[in-house]
Amino acid sequence: MPQIDMPSLILILLALLGVISRNNSITIAAVVLLLIRVVHFHQAFPWIEKNGLNLGIIILTIGILAPLASGSISTKELYQSFLQWKSIAAIGVGVLVAYLGGRGAQLMSGNPTIVTSLVIGTILGVAFLKGVPVGPLIAAGILSLLIGK
Repeated sequence: MPQIDMPSLILILLALLGVISRNNSITIAAVVLLLIRVVHFHQAFPWIEKNGLNLGIIILTIGILAPLASGSISTKELYQSFLQWKSIAAIGVGVLVAYLGGRGAQLMSGNPTIVTSLVIGTILGVAFLKGVPVGPLIAAGILSLLIGK
């Protein structure tokens, strides 16, 4: 009887969970990783583990900066945003989240077993709460609590 490939089975379950919860990000991520396993391109996993988070942050940052680069946000609008309390609160929340992220990175490097729990929590939040596993959006979520939006 053949052995069950547990990582592939887990990825299939995650993809199904993404479909059921209508969360494209978890579905696409699980399917891409499953395809990498199916085509036996396992040497990609160390690179993804090492660089995937940074690559994702770069892509997210490009998306955030795109309105500035395209001119959708004028210099005048940018300047005026620093005069509103919501924008000042946004800056403060951004600083706080960056600080907490740094502490979190230290915690994870000092306690690698906590990474598994963080992954499970992130998957649950993404799948069931329509979350997105990224820090800047969490900062925006905290800010929305502060400003009541």
